[in-house]
Amino acid sequence: MDPISLPLVGLIAGSAAACGVRLYATIAILGYLGRSGLLGLPPGLQVLTHPWVILIAAALYVVEFVADKIPIVDSVWDTIHTFIRVPAAVLLGFAAFGGVPEPMRTIAALVAGGVALSAHGLKASARAAINTSPEPVTNWVASFIEEGLVAALLYLAVKHPLAALVIAASIIVIFVLALRWVIRTLRRLSRRSAPSGRVSTAD
Repeated sequence: MDPISLPLVGLIAGSAAACGVRLYATIAILGYLGRSGLLGLPPGLQVLTHPWVILIAAALYVVEFVADKIPIVDSVWDTIHTFIRVPAAVLLGFAAFGGVPEPMRTIAALVAGGVALSAHGLKASARAAINTSPEPVTNWVASFIEEGLVAALLYLAVKHPLAALVIAASIIVIFVLALRWVIRTLRRLSRRSAPSGRVSTAD
């Protein structure tokens, strides 16, 4: 791939979004596709094609697959992976754009991290809301939907990079709007619960 091109930008944008939902599956799939020759990875991402990288990523995905189906455990897993998914996406973007001069390479890495953070934030928030329900069925349904979403994101990232780029941008916009709504709601609630400051005096 060229140092900077639509296929590469779309690939990293879609992969970063997928990392925010299923990091280990994304790494394993990219590594497999690169190793099998189905996807031409940039030089900086050739390390993903190493058999041990693919094997370990696949093994961790199996663990994540199980953990993500268990209520509460899935939210704990998401909380821990806030500090793993986003930095991994940053590294993915930084490595992929190795042929791009600074500061564009750093900007690309930060944007990849922003996409992953947005996808992760939406996923983690949705699962936390779902966990307010005592039954486990919705966790399973949501988890399998996320598996399909990751598969679709990676398919678009490889085959339709422009569509992947549009979806990644949409994820950021949705996350920002959701965050603004949460902040406004919290401010509204804090105003309602705040004391009026009036002191009543007895005659």
